[in-house]
Amino acid sequence: MTSISWIPSEAVQGMMKMPFESGVAHYDVPPPEAVEGLHTLDELAREDRFRFANRLEAWIEVVDGRIVDHGQRGGGRIGSTTMKIGRKMTFEAVALPERRPDPEVGDGWVRFSQTAGGRTGVPTPRRVNHPPFVQYHSPLAWTTLSLTIHADGRTEHQLTGASNFPRHWVYGPDGKLSHKSGLVDFKEWYRHSFGKHSPWGDEDSPALVAEVETALERELSVQIMRGGAKPKIRKVRQGELLARQGQPGDELFLLLDGILSVEVDEEPLAEVGPGALLGERAVLEGGTRTSTLRAQTDCRVAVAPADAVDREKLLVLSEGHRREENQPQ
Repeated sequence: MTSISWIPSEAVQGMMKMPFESGVAHYDVPPPEAVEGLHTLDELAREDRFRFANRLEAWIEVVDGRIVDHGQRGGGRIGSTTMKIGRKMTFEAVALPERRPDPEVGDGWVRFSQTAGGRTGVPTPRRVNHPPFVQYHSPLAWTTLSLTIHADGRTEHQLTGASNFPRHWVYGPDGKLSHKSGLVDFKEWYRHSFGKHSPWGDEDSPALVAEVETALERELSVQIMRGGAKPKIRKVRQGELLARQGQPGDELFLLLDGILSVEVDEEPLAEVGPGALLGERAVLEGGTRTSTLRAQTDCRVAVAPADAVDREKLLVLSEGHRREENQPQ
């Protein structure tokens, strides 16, 4: 399994946003939908497409249904940082040693774990909330992966821990995108993620994980964020409503960060994470919201006009969003 960590549009907050807005630093193009082994990571690294990656490879040997041996390999892959200060300058990142505890062996299964990460080579002097209250080096970023292999060939993979920043995408044993971190908190990461407040100081952060959106939603999200008119960015606090069922509405919502619940007739039907595109049914079905959208965490949402994407593609998208019609009876 593999994780790729990258900086999406609008993920950086506060004064540190200025270098990204001015072109000195850059946001990242979303990673691909599939990772086909180490050669894909090599290509992405050459193209400066991620901040760091974590690849966990493991195996078991089974004789007559019993696990008789096991092992693992793999590790982290950290990218460089390119900045444009008159001319392009590249700063080598600093990788920290991988943390690889002894595998957990159960009855017919083995669970492997691996933590990898590091920090950018660009100095980031700042005040922080813990002693020594001033830091020169940039905060630490990491992922902790867990891969379980059963004697019958079944596998399970999880993102069990991760830094609050940047965005982390997870790919399963088939190489396909399967999960992503649901919440990016730049301010928390910027002030806290160093020293003992990291896996290298024996303090990991549990990961809030969301299911992935559809390939069509990923395609349309690029049109919204990188098209002609820049969308408005709206912040929705935990517990607040982004939209209410029955109210008029003619805008599209692209969830950039956080978790939203989708409710129909006050019944929760689904939870969606970053990358989800919502609101298209009101655009297509008379301008009335067909569901309530409630923030389960603090959220950031790009609000775009209906004509920001092709109407035919909205029709295809809406067919998969009729959640009230797809519930078990």
